[in-house]
Amino acid sequence: MYSRHHRKVRVLFALSDVLLTALAFEAAYQTRVYFGPRLGLAHEFYIVVPVKALLLGWSVLVFVAFGHWFHLYERLDSAHTRVILRDTLRQCATGMAAVILFQYILRLDISRPFIGLFTAYVYLMLALFRIKAGSLIGVVRREFGQPHYVMVVGLGDRARSLARALEASSQYGVRLVGFLADQPGAPPSVALDREYPVHPVASLAELVRRQVIDEILVAVEARMLPELEEAFLFCDEEGVRVRVAVDFFPHVNSTVYLDHFANSPLLTFAAAPHDEMRLVLKRFIDILVAAAALAVSAPFMILVSALIRLTSPGPAIFRQVRCGLNGRRFEFYKFRSMCENAEELKAAVAHLNEKTLAFKIPNDPRLTPVGRWLRKFSVDEWPQLWNVLKGDMSLVGPRPAIPEEVEQYKRWQRRRLRMRPGLTCLWAISGRDRLDFETWMKLDMQYIDNWSLALDWKIILQTVPRVLTGRGAH
Repeated sequence: MYSRHHRKVRVLFALSDVLLTALAFEAAYQTRVYFGPRLGLAHEFYIVVPVKALLLGWSVLVFVAFGHWFHLYERLDSAHTRVILRDTLRQCATGMAAVILFQYILRLDISRPFIGLFTAYVYLMLALFRIKAGSLIGVVRREFGQPHYVMVVGLGDRARSLARALEASSQYGVRLVGFLADQPGAPPSVALDREYPVHPVASLAELVRRQVIDEILVAVEARMLPELEEAFLFCDEEGVRVRVAVDFFPHVNSTVYLDHFANSPLLTFAAAPHDEMRLVLKRFIDILVAAAALAVSAPFMILVSALIRLTSPGPAIFRQVRCGLNGRRFEFYKFRSMCENAEELKAAVAHLNEKTLAFKIPNDPRLTPVGRWLRKFSVDEWPQLWNVLKGDMSLVGPRPAIPEEVEQYKRWQRRRLRMRPGLTCLWAISGRDRLDFETWMKLDMQYIDNWSLALDWKIILQTVPRVLTGRGAH
């Protein structure tokens, strides 16, 4: 399925959650109102309209938010029934916990039988709808949507692979109608699930006049593209959509999209997040949270600074040059957790290092008694909120490395520099210092490749209990 269609399906699933959650809420409400006395519930039940609207709005919001958080909308049309039931239960459990917490904080005093009915109804409605979701999408596309006719240019392995994917997308209304040969001496047909005719590219104009062709999918070698210039011009004049498979470029991690500079179209390969609006929103959140955290923690940071100065000689703040976004150098701040001459003693304790590249020593002898406590609970990282506020760092991102480490990176590891470094990251919630260096790098790549604002918040929320308990820190 095209990503454009996939996005539509995700939106439809989210909208279905809105509708079904609202229906379950109202069904539970009506059941409690009209059948409560018959079931032996002594108290009459009634929610005034403003409170009802507030509670319903919150319920819909949290159910859709958790559905997005758990990536439910991305696989509902193809997931196994057992997976659907499990994920729906997970969504309902967290969603109802949020609803109960909400009414408790606002002291709404909502009937517990109503909460129980709401939970049961919403789970049943969501689960039943999702089990039938795949067939429902097919029925809607078949009965209310027009078929989308596609021809493939090329006869190579890549063209045949795309053709099979088009066949598999028939439930979404996609119809493969044939192939256009990009070279002479082509066979008259190609056999996949069924037989498809092969036409010369020169006959494209005649084919468009004779039958419906909504789209041309070009899957040929890069050197063949100039020979298809006439076909591209014809499709442009006729308004036939053309897509070009560009996987012949060696950019396996990149997102490919078309951009423009002046009047020139540019095919862009981005191996790191490139959505400027979401990145601006990420930066806005960084500024708000860092400013608020600095304001709240300022008295405690003064106390920590005084404690460091009183218990060991040297400054309270440790400064070091680190590598930021795209290799930019910046001054990095931490509360000093080691003795004043720790850098000079680094060579003497190098044999204790357990990492292949990063310098990490469990129970580092250079740590001061106070520093050991600061390191365990990540209090030493608090001054980096100033780095976040300045824009050197983000709340979430790969941890900033020192230049000497970066110079020893393998080529694939340098891609972690394409994301603004952060206070916390994916490996920080997956084991912290217990993980080996290679795993750190792979988790950083995983974060970059799957980045979203929801993932950032998920990492932040999972970081808090790990920091408070000191798990995984050396």
